Amino acid sequence: MMSASAVIFYILSVFILATGLLAVTTGKIFRSAIWLLFSLTGIAGLYFWLQMEFIAAVQVVVYVGGIVVLIIFSIFLTQRSGKELPAPLRGRAILSALAVCAGFLLTYPLIGRYHFKTRGSANHVMDASVGNIGMQLLGTSEHGYLLPFEVISILLLAAMIGCIVIAYKSKPGDK
Repeated sequence: MMSASAVIFYILSVFILATGLLAVTTGKIFRSAIWLLFSLTGIAGLYFWLQMEFIAAVQVVVYVGGIVVLIIFSIFLTQRSGKELPAPLRGRAILSALAVCAGFLLTYPLIGRYHFKTRGSANHVMDASVGNIGMQLLGTSEHGYLLPFEVISILLLAAMIGCIVIAYKSKPGDK
């Protein structure tokens, strides 16, 4: 018999995978953005289930509240919200599938090389208070996360640039 915790995990996992698959396979660009929103919200729910409230809040603020909203605004700026997405070229789909397989084949041996400790075998309990997380985010010591904090800002900048590219209107003679 499965525990309630396992059932919640499987429900969240199926929801994330289903909405992620719908985000990449739907034919309309606005629907794709909405499915992405649901998928990222499901990931935030997974973080809440893991009792990592701060990371869940960051997921909601940065990805759901920032990137997806930028994508939706850029879709509305192009006035193509109800249009069909162009069908991908067959060669591009095969190349994408090969890239995913290559990424998996490169990543899987790296993950298998390390022995990750489970929560029960940890020697110390992490202080997950907001103050401690804030000090670690801005720290430059061994356990500081200043670099990932800056990478998030670059991610948001890249999302804004992508939205500008989506919203850019070409001249009538350009294709």
